[in-house]
Amino acid sequence: MARATRVSARLTLLASVGGFAGALIVGARVGLARQAALARRRIGKPLGEAPPEADRVWRPGLGGEAVDLLLLGDSIAAGLGAQHRKETLGGRLAKGLAGELGRPVRLRTAAVVGAESADLAGQIAALPKDYRADVAVIVVGGNDVTHRVPVPAATGHLADAVRRLRAMGAAVVVGTCPDLGALRSVPQPLRSIGSRASQQLAEAQADRARAEGAQVVSLRRAVGPFFRIDPDGMFSLDRFHPSALGYRRTAEALLPVVRDAVRVSVDAPDVEGAASDIPSPL
Repeated sequence: MARATRVSARLTLLASVGGFAGALIVGARVGLARQAALARRRIGKPLGEAPPEADRVWRPGLGGEAVDLLLLGDSIAAGLGAQHRKETLGGRLAKGLAGELGRPVRLRTAAVVGAESADLAGQIAALPKDYRADVAVIVVGGNDVTHRVPVPAATGHLADAVRRLRAMGAAVVVGTCPDLGALRSVPQPLRSIGSRASQQLAEAQADRARAEGAQVVSLRRAVGPFFRIDPDGMFSLDRFHPSALGYRRTAEALLPVVRDAVRVSVDAPDVEGAASDIPSPL
């Protein structure tokens, strides 16, 4: 009888602990949901959803055949937060790449504000049937984190996009998910959770992208510290998207890898075989 009583007491205690733990989890989820709503209200949409139109031939006076540069991904790739086309990520990359190669660069931006990795397939499908990029730059991942897309699903979509672009003859450079922990507008502990989640996604993106033959730049390592040290200068009005300076730093991190990828793809007829010879600096 005494043993049965002890067993019953233990079961009651376990049930109580389990119920308490469950209540904590539910409470944490509710708290995080409230913090996410607060962050969305703080950020708002002061910039709208239409970045400057930067698609054009950059540095046409250089002469020679233009290099085709394609940008895919989310609002960072699209350039939201920049005030002028020359300040967008695409504009800065195109102008810088033209200077490095001594040739004009024709920019096409297929990136869409708010896009997740799952949207890359649609961005590629929407390209003209006869379009062929010399190099494609993908920057995506932030919206996958904020929308809680599972890492395997997000990286699977990225790998598919890289594979399709490579099959089209383009060299591919992937800028991995930026550090969401730099967003001061997001309260704690949500900011720390976002930082860890974005790091996990970025690391997984790097592995999958490299496996498919893409070159990788860790934006978290290359420019993340600048956003943490100088948020007033690096972020735009909404405190979420890069400013002109933020895009300049991001372009500077991507440009050497994009340049080398173009040189290999243009000089070597076998893009897939040649791209693996490019060292990844980050």
